[in-house]
Amino acid sequence: MWLKWLPWRFLIKQAAQAHDFLDPIALQSRLNRFAQPSEVTEPIELLRAGVLFHARGLINTRAIQHNLDWVWPYWVERQFNPLDESFIPRAFSITHVNLTHRNWTAVGLPDVDALPIIDPRGLVTPFLDGWSLDFWVITKEGRMLIPSKLATVSQKMSFETGLGVITDVSQEGLSLNSHLEVLTNEDGPFCRISLQAKATTEAALVVTLRPYNPEGISFIHEAALSEDRSFWLIDDDHQVLFSTPVEQSYFSSYRRGDVLGELFSDQEETAISCDVGMVTAAAMFELEPGKNRKIDVDVLLEGENESRHSHPALGKSSEKSVWDQALSGHCVLKIPDQQIQLLYDTALRSIILHAPDEVYPGPYTYKRFWFRDAAFILHAMMCAGLFDRACRVLDRFHTRQTRSGYFHSQDGEWDSNGQALWIMNRYCELRGRRPKPEWEKPITKGAEWIIKKRHPENLDAVHAGLLPAGFSAEHLGPNDHYYWDDFWGASGLLAAGDLCQKYGHDKAASRFRQEAKSLMAAVDQSLIKSAPLRSLDGIPASPYRRMDGGAVGSLAAGYPLQLLEANDPRLLGTVAFLLKHCFIKGGFFQDMIHSGINPYLTLHVAQVLLRAEDIRFLDLIHSVAESASPTGQWPEAIHPKTGGGCMGDGQHIWAAAEWVLMIRNCFIREEKEGLILCSGIPKQWLKKNRVLSFGPAPTPFGPLSVFIEEKENDIHVRWRGDWRKNPPHIEIRLPACVSVTPKPGATEVSVKRKP
Repeated sequence: MWLKWLPWRFLIKQAAQAHDFLDPIALQSRLNRFAQPSEVTEPIELLRAGVLFHARGLINTRAIQHNLDWVWPYWVERQFNPLDESFIPRAFSITHVNLTHRNWTAVGLPDVDALPIIDPRGLVTPFLDGWSLDFWVITKEGRMLIPSKLATVSQKMSFETGLGVITDVSQEGLSLNSHLEVLTNEDGPFCRISLQAKATTEAALVVTLRPYNPEGISFIHEAALSEDRSFWLIDDDHQVLFSTPVEQSYFSSYRRGDVLGELFSDQEETAISCDVGMVTAAAMFELEPGKNRKIDVDVLLEGENESRHSHPALGKSSEKSVWDQALSGHCVLKIPDQQIQLLYDTALRSIILHAPDEVYPGPYTYKRFWFRDAAFILHAMMCAGLFDRACRVLDRFHTRQTRSGYFHSQDGEWDSNGQALWIMNRYCELRGRRPKPEWEKPITKGAEWIIKKRHPENLDAVHAGLLPAGFSAEHLGPNDHYYWDDFWGASGLLAAGDLCQKYGHDKAASRFRQEAKSLMAAVDQSLIKSAPLRSLDGIPASPYRRMDGGAVGSLAAGYPLQLLEANDPRLLGTVAFLLKHCFIKGGFFQDMIHSGINPYLTLHVAQVLLRAEDIRFLDLIHSVAESASPTGQWPEAIHPKTGGGCMGDGQHIWAAAEWVLMIRNCFIREEKEGLILCSGIPKQWLKKNRVLSFGPAPTPFGPLSVFIEEKENDIHVRWRGDWRKNPPHIEIRLPACVSVTPKPGATEVSVKRKP
């Protein structure tokens, strides 16, 4: 107990000043003045993640720039090249991190947590934050096909055998094709890289072990080739198995340099250790001139690798059936635009892949749980008809709820309770079911937490009645009273009201709805009181902020929450500001933290425009489509020059979810007590004798499928609804066409184009 009485602040200050350091207490005080007073300065979870991220960056600083004669991953080859547009000077950068090409794609199986990733040049990282495998073709006279050094490579997603990534490279008579996928057998899931190589002259296919991944260095201290030359044993932990015995074997340590310099030498090695942790290795397979050679490389992802000495054998058809089962009953899109179609199909598989038990917003940097990301990802799952998978995640929400009722994924964020309650209610709405009995207590506790967390309404401040200042992982700026939190809080209370009504608790339902109304009234008052701070129309990020990029968070009131009418001038004013001041190359550029173009936030703007029936939403959809990687993925933020990822995970599942939700709302939108059909269908999709279709799509009224076909003089729209009660009010609002309100019970109409 005596420890708490020690003058820690004085001791820290004295120790720092004794060594001519800045006073950390005074520095922290200065930093805090940029933010509103808050009970949490910055979540410990983010501090921990940031320390780990930059610890690797510090190691990168030591390892990379002094060894540029090594073969490095694609991002290093470009970011460290002074002649490349990706180049970043390093003079005062304490850590060297990937800020230009944060792009990768995960492969795997439904309900399997292991997610190997592949970078844009075919570098495969089988384990989270682990070492990698790269693949080269080298001729005896010294010509090299090394993908990370090439300006162009062909890469695409493949659904033929389930889910895989195919990478094709070729140059000067050398070619290499790799197909990465995850398979399974009696020993569990394993990562397989199927290689095909060809050369016009004597050469070798090289499978090389690399002590790094798309983030940077990942140490390897020991590696050895087995006696029968069929596998590597790495750090006495994992095995890399070859379908054919290794024909030439080379190893190298940090002091000797990259194994590249050892190839074709007479000094073969079969084992090595390196105290620095920078082992590289090469397994070589001879290529006869003009002949294809095939090699499979396998890495077991679970289980005891030490006991495994045989090559896995498994037919690929079973993996496709696993994916077919996972996608069973999903909402199917059929349109002539192949790019949009492929992105939708890929996004669905990405979402399924990242929900093995929990739901992850990424396979690597963000392979952990947040309520915020989960709300959007689960909503996309539900709108695609994947209810069982979504329910499995919802059933775990209560395990993250504190005794006070706070749905906690990290400290200092006050949006999570609203998000948890909103998505639970959406599940019940879209599936047409009552909430589970075991959800009742978490729901009421969660709603009460929002009510208690609010500031008093009679507070003499512009944030009276709002939620406290908090840290925003949406990167809206320093701690502040963010309207994003308040809009989610109000929606959470409305959701709790609906859920309590379903439980038969009318009094609680009425109370929660009244509290939601009170919170929205507090938002209205704060906007009025803070108006002198702003010279532009719209809803800022907080009552203490001018209009800036952080205002994108306030769009939540329109999408997805629909707290404001579609044509609310404050909502449209926010969009007008963002489009004028915060868009680059057709996408929303987030200055705060991300410093990149955000695909998912661009789609938030598009959703608000779609709801307002502003045709500019189509430009944003196509801009996001064009920014996707060749494998149909989006990073969290995109570098405006390189087009590569510059922030967050290289495969952002929230972005994939937003794509699914965007396509869904183009066909079927919910508005008040009815449905609006076809309001996002571009004329380019309409082809004579070609039927567009979408469904069965869950709605609060029952599953619905929509079919659209261009005729000679009009457009024919029909629908098939499995309504739970009476058919809902329906409107057909095809762009550039006359709006039609079908008669009750109708299932088809003809729509005329506007003159």
